[in-house]
Amino acid sequence: MTDIQIQIAKDLLSIKAVFFRPDEPFTWASGIKSPVYCDNRLTLAYPEVRTHVEEALAKTVKEFYPEAEALMGTSTAGIAHAAITAQIMGLPMGYVRSGAKDHGRKNQIEGKLEKGQKVVVVEDLISTGGSVIEVVNVLREAGAEVLGIVSIFTYGMQKGLDRLAAADVKNVSLTNFDVIAEIAAQEGYIAPTDVERLIAFRNNPSDESWIGGTK
Repeated sequence: MTDIQIQIAKDLLSIKAVFFRPDEPFTWASGIKSPVYCDNRLTLAYPEVRTHVEEALAKTVKEFYPEAEALMGTSTAGIAHAAITAQIMGLPMGYVRSGAKDHGRKNQIEGKLEKGQKVVVVEDLISTGGSVIEVVNVLREAGAEVLGIVSIFTYGMQKGLDRLAAADVKNVSLTNFDVIAEIAAQEGYIAPTDVERLIAFRNNPSDESWIGGTK
């Protein structure tokens, strides 16, 4: 685990942006039972955590995508993070709508984007990867060279990993499910015995055998 992964994990847990409840699972819209609730938008409400996140995003872009010429946020969760990080880095920023507007210029990409411009997509959370890959595709179709994605948190679900690989796009996350689960156990948010259950959920969300402590 890196220092950034640990710091961001601790931050997300402390403000309940990532909240584990393995004994009282949440129910997703799909009907899947989940031991985790994620809302990284909460980071915007806590200045110290927000500073950690945006500085870490800027550092990550500089390290993994040094050729970046602009940041593009996902709609809506990635917009604020892209804007603040771009301000830190002195880069242009824009964002991609979930669909084109039905009025005015009917833009789907907001902000100035030059053909051939090297951009990094900023996302708050990656699970199965579908929505962020749509953003990547929109930018590519507009002529951008997408260097990759930077995100705050990723589950590391196989479906998401497969989709990213198929789209030939790299993602670098500040922290991930495995790190947060381990830190949560170390700091008493969950019992150490819950970590294996959480990983079992991540590895196969449709298998509910982890509920009730069964393996």
